[in-house]
Amino acid sequence: MELHLVKADITSVEVDVIVNAANSSLMGGGGVDGAIHRAGGPEILEACQHIRERHGDCPPGSAVITAAGNLPAQYVAHAVGPIWSGGGNNEAELLARCYRTCLDLCVEHRCRSIAFPNISTGVYRFPKPAAAEIAITTVKSYPDRNSIESALFVCFDDENFDLYDRLLKA
Repeated sequence: MELHLVKADITSVEVDVIVNAANSSLMGGGGVDGAIHRAGGPEILEACQHIRERHGDCPPGSAVITAAGNLPAQYVAHAVGPIWSGGGNNEAELLARCYRTCLDLCVEHRCRSIAFPNISTGVYRFPKPAAAEIAITTVKSYPDRNSIESALFVCFDDENFDLYDRLLKA
């Protein structure tokens, strides 16, 4: 699996799976979640509503997959990251689980490429340096790396881009 880094709007990248930094209700929100729901159109919200009707809210560390609507992807993996509360509530493992579950969904759906935003670093307040390290370490250590050709880390801001750039070059 090749790892790539771009500074872009994740709704514009062309990959098989775009990862959404979702909330547990899957009903859209602000930041990446809101942008993906707006750009993807009502098909994404309808799919999320069906998932909620069958399974209820998604807990932190989990992810579900839907069609991508109007996005330049086949699927959206809705990953529910942890809310940072000081690090004593298993937040690091929950964040790593988000990345692993999205990669599992990518493999399960026979997809070859995936794009990740900076999960939990916005309103969920996960410290950006720690989140970047968890993301990169988790993706690099994914056991089924040969099934996925490329993983793209998509940063919207300079701070995250610089963090990922330094860690990927190290």
